[in-house]
Amino acid sequence: MQFRDHLGRMIELKDTPERIVSLVPSQTELLVDLGLEKYIMGITRFCVHPPYLRQIKSKVGGTKKANFRKVRELEPDIILCNKEENTREMVQELEQIAPVHISDVSTLEDANELILQYGEIFNCEPLAKTLTTSILKKVKKLKELASNSPRQKVAYFIWHDPLMVAGKGTFIDSMLELNNFENVFSQERYPQTSFEELGNMKIDSCFLSSEPFPFKEKHKVEFQPYTDKVKIVNGEYFSWYGSRLLEAMDYFKELHLESTN
Repeated sequence: MQFRDHLGRMIELKDTPERIVSLVPSQTELLVDLGLEKYIMGITRFCVHPPYLRQIKSKVGGTKKANFRKVRELEPDIILCNKEENTREMVQELEQIAPVHISDVSTLEDANELILQYGEIFNCEPLAKTLTTSILKKVKKLKELASNSPRQKVAYFIWHDPLMVAGKGTFIDSMLELNNFENVFSQERYPQTSFEELGNMKIDSCFLSSEPFPFKEKHKVEFQPYTDKVKIVNGEYFSWYGSRLLEAMDYFKELHLESTN
């Protein structure tokens, strides 16, 4: 069987993979929700959903630094990576062990495409199609809600020192747009900023993400001089694609209602 991953790389598989190593937390969760838990052999220490998985599966390191010996010992049929989460050097080493599928998700369309491709690769197409259909139904309802509310200018912070935000070309940015929030940062990816720069911008809301930097309530005071609203938001719902999008749409609905009141 042959498949092209999100980078256009050809993936050659002898049969439906039955031994999977996943090095991307959101994709690990997706595999479980596609009924593939028993085929997952190895995960990262950051694969925290579902919570019990780390107790019963082999941990092979982190997203940026995997233990190649442990991965090799698991004899995977396929290794799942992501362009943003995993490094080029890791992928090159992993390709010596098994076929590597690389995702590149920056939009809702990319996320649904990945779910459907996993359905093909792992022979669970009906469930994958049901999942994407359910996500799109919730997306439609959220868009209807968001379109009837004033558009807000939002800054989404992912790191504290240095101060970093989510810019254009990111999945976070696409989730902001889905909520009818305008990202005030037009730079690509994850630019650095400063409080001085914030002082020269018009910002309706500052969102402080729970990950990768764990912003807490104590950090809010630093941002209050630059906007009327500062909120700690669940970073998983903004940056985890896959099956978590189902919960994310419900979270966004509540967040949107709070942010517009």
